[in-house]
Amino acid sequence: MMLIPKDLTIYTAAELKPLLLGAVRTSEAPVLDLSNVAELDSAGVQLLYLAHREAQTDGRTLILTGCAPAVREILELVRFPLHEAATT
Repeated sequence: MMLIPKDLTIYTAAELKPLLLGAVRTSEAPVLDLSNVAELDSAGVQLLYLAHREAQTDGRTLILTGCAPAVREILELVRFPLHEAATT
């Protein structure tokens, strides 16, 4: 599981891209923890779609966890394929 340490915006996407893709490429079951993400803009959505496609290319499913309501709303609005980890 990779904890995204900050918001996914145009200001952080370039910095986070290699870390996020590295985590997706090296995990058999990639999980991104978005609990620290309060802001998500189009650059962040693009980065999540890139990670999703990267996982799909290798026959895996990208799982998201810890989505704040505002982040979930944006992802639903852009029809991001939400696969969320079960919460207890």
